[in-house]
Amino acid sequence: MVREDKGTWKANYFTKIVQLMNEFPKCFIVGADNVGSKQMQQIRISLRGEGVVLMGKNTMMRKAIRGQLENNPNLEKLLPYIKGNVGFVFTKGDLIQVRDKILDNKVAAPARAGAFAPVDVKLPAQNTGLGPEKTSFFQALSIPTKISRGTIEILNEVHIIKKDEKVGASEATLLNMLKISPFSYGLKVFHVYDSGSIFEPSVLDITDDDIAKIFGEGIANIASVCLEIGYPTVASVPHSLINGFKNLLALAAETDIEFKEAEQMKAYLADPSAFAVAAAPVEETKAEAKEEKKEESESESDDDMGFGLFD
Repeated sequence: MVREDKGTWKANYFTKIVQLMNEFPKCFIVGADNVGSKQMQQIRISLRGEGVVLMGKNTMMRKAIRGQLENNPNLEKLLPYIKGNVGFVFTKGDLIQVRDKILDNKVAAPARAGAFAPVDVKLPAQNTGLGPEKTSFFQALSIPTKISRGTIEILNEVHIIKKDEKVGASEATLLNMLKISPFSYGLKVFHVYDSGSIFEPSVLDITDDDIAKIFGEGIANIASVCLEIGYPTVASVPHSLINGFKNLLALAAETDIEFKEAEQMKAYLADPSAFAVAAAPVEETKAEAKEEKKEESESESDDDMGFGLFD
């Protein structure tokens, strides 16, 4: 198979990226640090039918996007985010499902000296299975150990590597000796592009309940401010009406002013015992009903005290 020259390859790449940007309205900007070619192939296979992965040089991606700004000016918003080892995952499907598929494809990796730790690494208390001659590795990292049945045993859990710190040579060597691969690597979703809008991937986790809660809190804040400054709005008018009605009831209670809605309140203030007497029969009827049910259940249990059909 004859390999195409560099100029032809670039032309085909520009054609492909322009075609993808015209065809797909949505895409993810992803980071590909520590992702190998084999893993990238697995990611492409897992997204087949739902998304297309496109990697390349940043200069070429920027040039291709700038060439499409006349047709789609919104693509200019992508330019500031094309830096570092990044690429695109184009899709027409559900963003949450595609995002989850991208993040699910991870591969365990050993600790390498000089690399930044993506997570904290802790060694649990355990028997390592290593011989006493390896004690110096544990001593260099101040890990408490003892010799148990001819092998090294770690006495306490040890926080050996902290997140976002560089992995030292001693830590990497020890973890490799213990055959521990503490890290996992895959594509990282940095930003989401959807029909001209760019936002953080965390926005995809917002539910309808979250939106309703935030909206309700906003309405409550608006109503509070409007009530305080005396400026009527749709949010504050119901509260104003209720507060006004309360004031009318208070005024009617203190004066001889009467209106239909205040009649029951005035009657209660005039003779509270009348309402207590009215409530008493309801409670008595409930108590009587409970007693009747109890008597019925007792009588039924008496009928079933072990007597057979022919007794």
